[in-house]
Amino acid sequence: MPAPHRQPRDCSISALSGDRHLLPVPRGKLIVGGMKFVVSFCLAIFAAPVLAQPLVVFAAASLKEPIDMLAAQMGDVVVSYGGSGTLARQVQQGAPADVILLANAAWMDAVPLARDVADFASNSLVLIGAAGAADVDLAALPAALGEGRLAMGYTEAVPAGIYARQALQGLGLWEAIAPRVAQVDNVRAALILVARGEAPFGVVYATDARASDAVRVVATFPEGSHAPIRYLGGVLSERPEAQAFWEALRGEQGQGILADFGYLPVAE
Repeated sequence: MPAPHRQPRDCSISALSGDRHLLPVPRGKLIVGGMKFVVSFCLAIFAAPVLAQPLVVFAAASLKEPIDMLAAQMGDVVVSYGGSGTLARQVQQGAPADVILLANAAWMDAVPLARDVADFASNSLVLIGAAGAADVDLAALPAALGEGRLAMGYTEAVPAGIYARQALQGLGLWEAIAPRVAQVDNVRAALILVARGEAPFGVVYATDARASDAVRVVATFPEGSHAPIRYLGGVLSERPEAQAFWEALRGEQGQGILADFGYLPVAE
């Protein structure tokens, strides 16, 4: 018996649409229709709105809590924290950032691309110990330190380390303590060493001490023993969002957040 005859499958657009009452589209019209579909599809893709890139803020490590809060309030902001010297060098090397916030005027001077540069906060310098540590007379710090290490930021690059060395020199303690100093990348690293019990004491900002229940302030360095602690910032890009973030930080919104976390106002 001869095999049953099979009709060829209709692959025209009309057939694939599922409507069996439409006649097959002639070949010429199919090509033209397909071309129009492709063009329309491509135009739709390229006309689709491009998602806005988040604002990128470079900020000194000691600013984490207030800048995190402000960033959350502003929305679509990514913050990269680190030592002021490290961040300044990254910008010098072309790292993409829209706003930069540092804890040292010299490092801000090293970022000539920054615009609208200004101070926005200050701080105080303290000695921290473990949560159960007793208060320390700064004059007796070498004896209290014993064979332990004093944690602080790099004294040539990290602002908190620079201020710490100035304070210890101003009090006549540096020569005795220098051999026992453990220098780290940023002030929060110094905080962590003390919080983990890897160093009996550390020099940090007063606001850093508030960030951990594992440490307490055991002494405060006199203001006159070191240069004024200055937080400065500026805008690095032309994005309106960058200027808006910078203005918010210096305005009532940002200054209120900084005050809540214990930062001091800009020194007059």
